[in-house]
Amino acid sequence: MKQMHSYLQPITALYQQAANPADAAFMKKYMKDQFEYFGIRAPQQKEIRSHFFKTYGLPDPADIPEMVQELWIQPEREYQYFAIDLSEKVMKKIGEDTIETIEFMVVNKPWWDTVDWVASHHAGTYFIKFPQLIEARTAAWMDSGNMWLQRTALLFQLKYKKNTDETLIFTYAKRLKDSKEFFIRKAIGWALREYSKTAPESVIRFVENTELSGLSRREALKVIERNKSK
Repeated sequence: MKQMHSYLQPITALYQQAANPADAAFMKKYMKDQFEYFGIRAPQQKEIRSHFFKTYGLPDPADIPEMVQELWIQPEREYQYFAIDLSEKVMKKIGEDTIETIEFMVVNKPWWDTVDWVASHHAGTYFIKFPQLIEARTAAWMDSGNMWLQRTALLFQLKYKKNTDETLIFTYAKRLKDSKEFFIRKAIGWALREYSKTAPESVIRFVENTELSGLSRREALKVIERNKSK
């Protein structure tokens, strides 16, 4: 395997020192045996990354795409989490071509643990900076047939609140409402639930007038129903 960029090499030693085989086995099983792990729990991973960035600083943003790919091909899942954190730290300095790296992280080794963060943080931040690209790019994701890109199209506005494009979220939810994929049905409900915190009446009208799956409907109305019961 190609040696990682010199900037990244210290992270391997830090991860190896913190490795816990028992936790690694548990994590692998929890993720349905899809990924290998060093067995480092989330709080300790955060501490290691914080130490790393304090010690080594941040690299040139131009090097991030290559670094992300190098980290992504490593077998242990902690490397992908590091790639996500590293790339997020330079999001304010990104250019339009960063969307290629975002898509790379979504479609390679995809699972909810990486895709959901990339969707709501990386893609969300990207489209705030480049709103003129939202329609064309997310339409391409919807047309791709890739479940994870479609989930990203549904979730990138999670943190937008009053700036949410209501038409877009309803259009994509309606288009995917008949999907049999759990992760799509769940994403529809999640996106609507978050938006219901800002525009509950709009979400209620949409749910009442759209034949959503039971899962999507329940998720969409969770906050609204909880507020009713108070």
